[in-house]
Amino acid sequence: MIGATMHPNTRPAPAVPCRRPRSTWTDALRRPAAFLLALPLALGAAGIATVETASPARAEQGSTAALQRDAERLDRGPVAAVTDDGVFVSWRLLGDESMDTQFVLYRDGERITPEPLTESTNYLDADGTADSTYRIARVGGNASPGSGQESPRGRNLVWVSDEFTPWADQFLDVPLDKPADFVDAEGETRGYRANDAMVADVDGDGELELVLKWDPENSKDNSQAGVTGNVYLDAYELDGTKLWRIDLGVNIRAGAHYSQPQLYDFDSDGKAELIVKTADGTVDGEGTVIGDADADHRNDAGYVLEGPEFLTVFDGETGAAIDTIDYGVPRGTVADWGDDYGNRVDRFLSATAYLDGEHPSAVFARGYYTRSTLWAVDFDGEHLSERWLFDSDDPGNEDYAGQGNHGLTVADVDGDQKDEIVYGSATIDDDGTGLYSTGLGHGDAQHVSDFDPSRPGLEVFSVHESMGASGNLGATFRDAATGDVLWSVPADKDTGRGAMADIDPRYEGAEGWNVGYDAEWNSPVGSLRSAQGELISTEIPAANFVALWDGDLLSEIVDHDFDEETRTGVPTISTWDYENEEQVEIFRAEGTLSNNDTKGTPALQADLFGDWREELVYRTEDSSALRIYTTTDVTEHRLRTLMSDPQYRLSVAWQNVAYNQPPHTSYFLGEGMETPEAPSLRYTTPAPRLEPVRGNGRF
Repeated sequence: MIGATMHPNTRPAPAVPCRRPRSTWTDALRRPAAFLLALPLALGAAGIATVETASPARAEQGSTAALQRDAERLDRGPVAAVTDDGVFVSWRLLGDESMDTQFVLYRDGERITPEPLTESTNYLDADGTADSTYRIARVGGNASPGSGQESPRGRNLVWVSDEFTPWADQFLDVPLDKPADFVDAEGETRGYRANDAMVADVDGDGELELVLKWDPENSKDNSQAGVTGNVYLDAYELDGTKLWRIDLGVNIRAGAHYSQPQLYDFDSDGKAELIVKTADGTVDGEGTVIGDADADHRNDAGYVLEGPEFLTVFDGETGAAIDTIDYGVPRGTVADWGDDYGNRVDRFLSATAYLDGEHPSAVFARGYYTRSTLWAVDFDGEHLSERWLFDSDDPGNEDYAGQGNHGLTVADVDGDQKDEIVYGSATIDDDGTGLYSTGLGHGDAQHVSDFDPSRPGLEVFSVHESMGASGNLGATFRDAATGDVLWSVPADKDTGRGAMADIDPRYEGAEGWNVGYDAEWNSPVGSLRSAQGELISTEIPAANFVALWDGDLLSEIVDHDFDEETRTGVPTISTWDYENEEQVEIFRAEGTLSNNDTKGTPALQADLFGDWREELVYRTEDSSALRIYTTTDVTEHRLRTLMSDPQYRLSVAWQNVAYNQPPHTSYFLGEGMETPEAPSLRYTTPAPRLEPVRGNGRF
């Protein structure tokens, strides 16, 4: 039972796990927002953006209408940065806006774009300076009724951003409150380093906030014995204002596979919550202890193999615990998970998924080497409840044991508008039943998207660890809906790294590559293949992260210059010179470090600001700040913000889990791509009132 120090809004779980459908309170709550969003944004005859609804590529038979997903309403996300050529300005095209929406840019109160901008959502202002002030207007937005600014043709201008000023460089530092050093079990003084980060709007203002995991210097892989320091979770505004700190306590071990938080608006009230595994001694953002404050369940080897396990939902704005329940899959007998010392029993993963196609649920997984479990949980604003539980130990699920990866992906693989969980070499359907298991076994990296636009639906590119399970296949490319392997790469040993993105415009679709031969993590040789499986080269780029950075539609290679002695790396971005088959560095993030040892991952990669290209977030060398890098390359391409694409947004939510993987969209993004359909979204907050541009505010 949870102890007497339990938060007053926190309740114990029922003795018998509940499997109940999502509460109907959400339908009543959302009617006002749904009604507002059913209204047209503006008159189509006036050339104004209207709400577009995407139709799924492979809709479920019998489906008559597109489902709408609850979504956070982001602001314009404007960003400006001083460059050698002036000031680069960029902003979002929102998920519900037309692709031909027209924008006008103002500097210091004066219009600087005589003709509306229609081809992109970025602009290089050659006359801009560090002292300039910018603001963005939209053409054709009708002013609020009664403002006196209405035009008979609706061609007036309305402001769609507040004023903003340029960054001095192409990065923003978010100051951090680094935890104090501590003395470990061996009497050594240890410190903390900023580790993985999550992003969401926790206070409903349309701006994104960051939640950071602090990693003690003595954190451990599950295979390593040793007592670790406590794990802290901090929330920050982008100006460095700390909103709260949660201390997970001594009974949550520090390491990449233990703490798997999810930050998302689970009750669709416009503000995100944090859901994470907790234990006796966890302290919420207001100082309240969950469970027994004095309990210490660590054994002599530092593992926590006894004591209660909880799941807690925290208020994203205050860090206060709202509800706590027993963790849905107890550890049971440790040896049943594959070893008897505590490695495989505590392999956790997590994700957010729209299992009904409309409302977000949290999914927490335990085990993937042998027994594999996935536990879906809903939050109704007050209480956590179980939606379903999948267990490979249950009769009929035996083929799903041992198929999980050090990560997972959420995507609508079968076109029914509801999300599935791609769990390594298997996939779990939206209703918690097994969709298919390939039997290819465990692996370390996986990528899911519409990599081959010449065929319907999504594909999965995976690398494999067990040659016995995979049949000596180091990598496979499969149909995401059926599990059918479309092509594969032979191997004779664990293939630990692989990536897929469009890096070569000579071939249709994306390219997939994996390390080969010696199969070392940084091997420059392996297999680079087209989406159709054609071998392009045995020379490969780094098989790590990929990102959308420069002005074209090809992806760049995100990696690091790793120092074996310090076990740290300086982040780099490179292009793939496909003609000379070599990686060419175009950016180096001096003064920062990558995360997670040789993995070399950013703290976060996401479309955080500006147009559709991605920002990269790294810790500074002393972990005094998170440094957010944005591109300053001009692009002629226009896409809606990637954060409005459902699969991409959910990829950002699970990116921090275990072996971090880069986010991918639900559509093919690369050379020769088609314009994606608008996402089918239902914003959880009403649109802000539009302020007319006065004076010269007519088109």
